Amino acid sequence: MLRAAGIEYTAHRYRYETASGASGGAAALGLDPHAVVKTLVMETEDGAPLVVLMHGDRTVSTKQLSRLVGVKAVRPSDPSVAQRRSGYRVGGTSPLGLREPMPIFMERSIAELERVYVNGGSRGFLVGLAPADLVTVLSPTLVDVAIG
Repeated sequence: MLRAAGIEYTAHRYRYETASGASGGAAALGLDPHAVVKTLVMETEDGAPLVVLMHGDRTVSTKQLSRLVGVKAVRPSDPSVAQRRSGYRVGGTSPLGLREPMPIFMERSIAELERVYVNGGSRGFLVGLAPADLVTVLSPTLVDVAIG
């Protein structure tokens, strides 16, 4: 997807540790966890899917996100549902090339970083790119829902 869009990126492989999340990838590659972006598949109370991109060292305020989306509640998707909808194994979910189209919400401060690292589509694989390029290819809604 990045190549097709003509976006420059760097590839970074590391040894994946189960349930280590973005902080595990950051530690393995010597990166700032704030610049390693988590891809979270979530859903509204009626099961409508959405994706949230969040700093690796922050969590999502589901209460604030619910208000912004205009729904009663937002919660993380069950891992099997997230895998089916995204097309990626949990721990290797990328916001790029999702199987099912889903609205994407990105923490606004991610766009202010010099460089970010998102999952490249498999466990133990991150791609580094300019946040402006991530915004160009994904067209996310920028939100302020970080906690921590």
